[in-house]
Amino acid sequence: MNSAVSDTSPVPHGHDEDIPQHTLKILVAGGFGVGKTTLVGAVSEIRPLRTEETLTDASTGVDDLHGVEAKTTTTVAMDFGRLTFSGGVRLYLFGTPGQERFWFMWDQIAFGAVGAIVLVDTRRLTTSFASIDFFEQREIPFVVAANVFDGARRYTAEEIRDALDVDPHVPVMLCDVRRRDTAKDVLVALVEHAVQSAQV
Repeated sequence: MNSAVSDTSPVPHGHDEDIPQHTLKILVAGGFGVGKTTLVGAVSEIRPLRTEETLTDASTGVDDLHGVEAKTTTTVAMDFGRLTFSGGVRLYLFGTPGQERFWFMWDQIAFGAVGAIVLVDTRRLTTSFASIDFFEQREIPFVVAANVFDGARRYTAEEIRDALDVDPHVPVMLCDVRRRDTAKDVLVALVEHAVQSAQV
């Protein structure tokens, strides 16, 4: 598989095993407050880069806090993390900002990506429509991951698929982005889906 992101960092002599055979750029997208920053932080093997700022009165009437009233910060550029799997596959994770006022950056962030995770909150499904449309229009493979929030009503993957009206070939799964194991499962599903899409 061709590399979407090259790793140019120097590797100490005698550590050739640290050089990844494949490096892939992955996006983590979705609406405001769905858990993108949390997912990147849960799986990253390095300290994640975060560009979070405190919400202020200036965002009143601009950022929709319905359903996430307790949220006090927001990503204003992107999140960045890295995860290496055995077998020489390294993922570079880029979390996109969720608010509409930052969507102008998405094309730049998406350049070279092999696939994306669209995180959704089942209490606010409409906030994920823009992300799904973005990747469908650009033919970037994606998976839908419904973040299981405490106290939220539980739905099956098929119920979520029907509500979002995504194509049958798009993987839809449930996850808890706070847990490293389930977050990694979503990443594995995305990589497999991206590989299959490239072979079609």
